[in-house]
This record gives sequence, C-alpha cells and structure tokens, in this order.
Amino acid sequence: MAAELVRGQNHPLSQVHLEIRVAAGRPVVAAATLGDEHGRIHGVEWVAHPGTPTLAGLEVSKQAAADHRLAVDLGAMPETVHRVSVLLALPLGTDGPARFGAVASPFVAVTGLDGTEVASYTITGLDAESAVVALELYRRQGAWKVRAVGQGYAGGLAELLTDQGLPEALHLAGSINEAVAQGLARSVAAPPPRTADGDRTRQAATPALGSDASGPTTQGASGAVAPQPPTVPYGAQGAVAPPSGYPADSAPAQPAAPTVGGPIDYSHPRRQTGAPPAPAPTAPPAPPGQPARPVAGDATGWSMEERLYNQVWGMFEDLARTMAAYRSAVDFADSRMEKELDRALSDPRSRIGGQGDAAREAAQAKHAQLVDQARAALDRDLAQLAAESEVVEPALPLAFAGWDNPVWHGYRVPMEFPMALRLGDLHLPESPELRIPMLVRLPLERGLWIDSAGGESVDGSFADSHELRRLALDTAVAHAARLLAVYPAGEFAVHVIDPAGSAAQALVPLVHTGVLAAPPAVGAAGVADVLTRLTQRVDLVQMAVRGGAADSLPPGLDTAEQLLIVNDFPHGFDDRSVTQLRYLADEGPAVGVHLMMVADREDAAGYGPLLDPLWRSLMRLTPLPDDHLADPWVGHAWTYEPSRVPPGSQVLRQVLTEVATARTKHR
Repeated sequence: MAAELVRGQNHPLSQVHLEIRVAAGRPVVAAATLGDEHGRIHGVEWVAHPGTPTLAGLEVSKQAAADHRLAVDLGAMPETVHRVSVLLALPLGTDGPARFGAVASPFVAVTGLDGTEVASYTITGLDAESAVVALELYRRQGAWKVRAVGQGYAGGLAELLTDQGLPEALHLAGSINEAVAQGLARSVAAPPPRTADGDRTRQAATPALGSDASGPTTQGASGAVAPQPPTVPYGAQGAVAPPSGYPADSAPAQPAAPTVGGPIDYSHPRRQTGAPPAPAPTAPPAPPGQPARPVAGDATGWSMEERLYNQVWGMFEDLARTMAAYRSAVDFADSRMEKELDRALSDPRSRIGGQGDAAREAAQAKHAQLVDQARAALDRDLAQLAAESEVVEPALPLAFAGWDNPVWHGYRVPMEFPMALRLGDLHLPESPELRIPMLVRLPLERGLWIDSAGGESVDGSFADSHELRRLALDTAVAHAARLLAVYPAGEFAVHVIDPAGSAAQALVPLVHTGVLAAPPAVGAAGVADVLTRLTQRVDLVQMAVRGGAADSLPPGLDTAEQLLIVNDFPHGFDDRSVTQLRYLADEGPAVGVHLMMVADREDAAGYGPLLDPLWRSLMRLTPLPDDHLADPWVGHAWTYEPSRVPPGSQVLRQVLTEVATARTKHR
C-alpha cells in the first residue's frame, strides 16, 4: 500500500529502479542533486538539471512542464552518493506566478517501473518560496529510504543550491534558468484533477500474478507509467531515447478529424495530462465494459504534428514497460518454481513414494498459472497498442510516415521545418508484428553510420558482403531522400563522397533527379575538396556564432543544413581526411553539417583507436533487421528495421523530382 507522507516523514524503498512523478498546476523546473553523507554537493557535476539532464543513475527533464517524470536507478549511484534531493523551481522571466503560494500545491510520487506507487507527498505550506526541495532519497546502513522534505527558498534556486553547499550556486542557477527559457512556451498543460484513489496518471491494470503471489505484478500499456523521454541520444551503440524539447509553433495547428472511438485512456507525461491550445481529437466514449478506442493525436501538444510525435513515443514507452512487466512476471514464476522444487527435493522424505512427483506437479502447475496470467495481461496491452497503431500510422505526417504510406503519393514540398524524422521501425521479439516508428528530433544531433558488415539478421535473412553493401547504400539513399523531402526548398543540401565510384548505381535516384549539391566526389582530389569545403564552413559558422556576428558570414555561404554521405570508408582516405571526418562528426551537427557514413567497421580496424571516437559519435543503423538498440528505461534489446521503399515503387523518384523542381524555383 502506498504511503501518504507528511513533511519530515520517511518510508523504506524496496526497489532500486524508480520513477519520481511530479504534478504541478503550472510549468515548473525539475532538477536533482547528489549529496554525500552530510548532504553536501561537491560540484556542478553533482547536479542534474535541464542543461545537464543525465547523471549516473539519474535523469531529469530538459524543459519546464506541469508534469514531470524523473528516472532513478539507485543501484547505479556511485558509492560516494548518499542522498538524492529532488528540486522544483518556478521558471524566471515569465508572466506566470513568481511564488509557490500562488499556485496549486505540487504533488510528488515515487513509483516502481510498473507504475505501482510507493510513496507520495503533497507539498503544502509554501508562500513566498520560488524553489523547494520536494523530497530526498537517502542511504542508511546500505538501505535506501525516501523522506518528504518540502523545504522552500524565497531566493530561488541560487539560495537553495547555496544552502546545499555548492560554491557555484549563483552561476549554476543562471545556467538552469537559461536552459529552460526557450522551452517555457512548450510546457505541457496542467494534469487533470486527482482521482479518488489518489492516482494522477493511470488506471491500474489487472495484476499479472495471483493474489497469493508475492512477486511483481504486470501493469503495462493500460497500467504502466511511462517517464518523460530521457535525453540520452538515440543509438549510442545501444541507447534508444527520444531527443527532448518541443518546437515553439507560432500558432497551434488545427487537428485532423478523429477516425474512430474516444481518446485512449493513457495518462502519459504528454498524453491526457491536460488540454493543449488546440484541442486534441475526441469522440464518444467506448461502450461500458469495453476498452477505450484509440484516436490519432490524443497526446498533448501545440500542433497535430507534436501530438502525433508525443503519441508515438508514448506507444514506445508503453510497449517497453508492459514487456518489462511481463518478463519480470515470468522471471518471478521461474524463480518461484525453482525454489519450490529445491525445497521439495531437499527433504529426503519427499523422495519416497509419490510426494516428490506431487510437489513437482504442483510447482509446475503454479508456474503455468502465473505465466498464463502474465501473458493474458500482456496480450491485452498489446491488443490495445495494436489498435492504437492502426489509427496512428495512417495519420502520420510526411516526416513520420513510412515509404508505403499513401501520403507520399500526394507529396508537395513543405513550407515549414519538421520537428522529427522517421528512420525506421522498432519492435520486440514477443510482439514482432507491433512496429513502433523510430523518430529522431531534427536537426540531427549526431551523424549516422549505416553498417555494411556482412552477417545474418535477427529475422534469419542472410546477405553476403556485396549484397549487404548494396542494401546499406539503398538505406543511405532512402534516408537522404527523406531528409531532402521533409525540409523546405533550399533548406537542405546533400554531398556525396564515393572515392572509387562503387556507389554509382545506388546513387542514381539522387544524381538523375539533380538534388545533389554537386556530383559525387571521386578520387583522392575529390575527397579532399569536399572535406576541406565543409570543414571550412564549420569553422566560419562557429566563429560567427561565438563572436555574435552571424550577419558577417560571406554572402555566398550556403546556410542550409548540409549532409555528407561517405561511402566505402576508409578506402581512399588518408590521415588528413580521417581527421577531417572526425572533426565534422564532432563539431558539424551544432552548425548544420551532418555526417552519414556507409562503412564496415572491421574494414577500418587497421586504423586502431584512431577511429574509436568517430564510431562512438555516430548512431549505428543497419540495412537488415538487427537487435542492437536498447531503451534507457529497462534495457530491452529492440530490433531495428530500416524504412525502405517498396519494391518496384517509383515514389522515391517522384518525390525527389518534386524536390528538384521546387529547388529550381526557389533559386
């Protein structure tokens, strides 16, 4: 049973993987500090805040919002950390209230990964304070507890951090306020009123275990609480997470008409937590006794594009959580059966007669019952998510849609910048038919590495090295074409380096339609020329931005986003070229220059550790289904499949022709 804490009260924590849910009446900034045994912060690197949202075992949101999810892994905390303090602050420089006494009392809850509430605390008694230590998780004699604190500070974050012993408190407080300043208009709306049972987020799902089971319970798509998307970048050799932040639209877009049913009953950090400026689609409720029918765009957001983006990531998180609950329930059933069998067989008396056989049969029957209950809960949640996917997929805009979506057949060059891009699909082995679009925020925060290494994929398909290189090039061309298609005319340019000319056939769609900035560079001279021009562009823009003189750039400089496709690396590249590629991978994304490499890492083994920083800075994608990506919440191995053009379809060439025509008119 969840503990309703009052100020100063503590409660033991039996789990190490936790979520801290914050619900406030207005957008607030959420942060957390790590303290030693005396509660002191040793430096700014011990503070997780919107500018530095990820620390060891801790993730917070990058923006101000009325609803937050903080992810905590107590098992990953360094040994020197004895206290984790959760901080809330009202953002400065806004038209909103400047003190907590003018807003509704914030509500903070500590939950398990399955959404089960462990302890909660409503922070009351605040008046002139603009920052507050909501609660703290602390370690005592090797065990963790949570304590309700509610200590407010009228001097804001600066006073709070100073009180915790941070010398750079004033400077860090300014950095935090600056980091959230651009995201204030994108904060989600206030959550709905708290329900009678005290749960602000989701209705509890049916437990996966029987009433006599002392292990975990399954609460999945209709029961698990999904966190605010962490800020871990996609695919850091395994991490899958959505880039954070929202675009500030000048005017909210009007939503499309609902397709079927009423809004799905998902209380996600950005799903059903309040009404956005433009109301999300609604429909009559489902008949009594039946699950709510899904609607495309039922998440919160300032535009239909943002609502769909949030809904897709809500589906991703829901699937991750419901699968984690199912696997945990199965693991518990396995462990329980092993213990019961060991207990039965350890007693010599049970080996005589039929007692041993009866004990084994009873243990196996109980195991089967628990697994069946867990599977039933999983199947229910998967059915709900599959129904949602069926209505969401056809409603996705160009940048989010697969190449087989009919929306591409009516393609027109967009006038607005997209907020995200679809790079493929993700699924889990227990539900391979349920595909979640893999969306990354734009502009790209890191380059792409299309792996052309040979081998067998997870679906059993096999390709030799020659076939895999062709598939890798086709994947790279499809990604480049999508980037060209979703940007306004003249706002995205693609360059190609193909030292030996081996990619000529795969590059035909880009070359023949005339969408490339220049013909593919071949030979050592061509490689050097392209890399020199792009590195010089990065240098110029960096100097202009750092010097505050962006208007002093040369008049002929192309200010559009740039993508460089590099084929067959490292063949045809000398040490200088490798150094330039590393420079572009590290410094280019911040100033609009992005890298896409089509390469086999084994071929570059001769360079040794020289290339390790380059590989680590790129997001690895594969031309065949591969389970190399993992989410940062529960660590599932997600199978990635690239977004391919249907065989025989001319949609890619038609889209690129439209792009080339629009670019000619733009000039």
